[in-house]
Amino acid sequence: MTVYVIDDHPLMRDALTMLIHRVRPGLKVVSVPKMNLLETAVEKNGPAELFCLDLQLPDTLGLSGVHTIKAKYPDVALAVVTSSDASEFEERCMQAGADVFIEKSNNPTQIIAGLRELLVTPEMTAEEEGASGTPAPTKLSKRQKQLILMLDQGLSNRDIAEKLDISEHTVKVHFWRLFRRLGVNSRTQALHFARTNGWLGI
Repeated sequence: MTVYVIDDHPLMRDALTMLIHRVRPGLKVVSVPKMNLLETAVEKNGPAELFCLDLQLPDTLGLSGVHTIKAKYPDVALAVVTSSDASEFEERCMQAGADVFIEKSNNPTQIIAGLRELLVTPEMTAEEEGASGTPAPTKLSKRQKQLILMLDQGLSNRDIAEKLDISEHTVKVHFWRLFRRLGVNSRTQALHFARTNGWLGI
């Protein structure tokens, strides 16, 4: 699996590649300077595990890059890594299907934390904890926290899709990622996990 860094600034592409390798050493990272080159890059380099997308590209406007990626690759995790202001764009990006919003002005530790949410599975974390036998705390993205709260409200996939202004298919993809992160197989198990860990106040 491959991570695609879509950014028109070579230094930023190199910096993100370095940070990704700090999270997952040896992971294949491919740089893409424009949105219209992405599909060819994926065909050449293999399926994507994660897209890291800058909102300000020569051939995108606003959230158009997010919409393009989610239309072509709805099941692939998407991190928006941008200099655009979070107060203006974060919620809109999440509603459009992004999994995490990271500002380029953040320090490397903060950027790594955001990338880690999407690149490190619970199984990997458990292996890292290993000898202590104590599981590391599971971190959820903002969208995953929303899903937990909506599950607790008893909302259906259709209700959630309407509330978040996304497709039902995207809702199913979000749930698949949430269940995988929690190590559960159903809504009931996810709610039980959330209640057990005191997450329903998130």
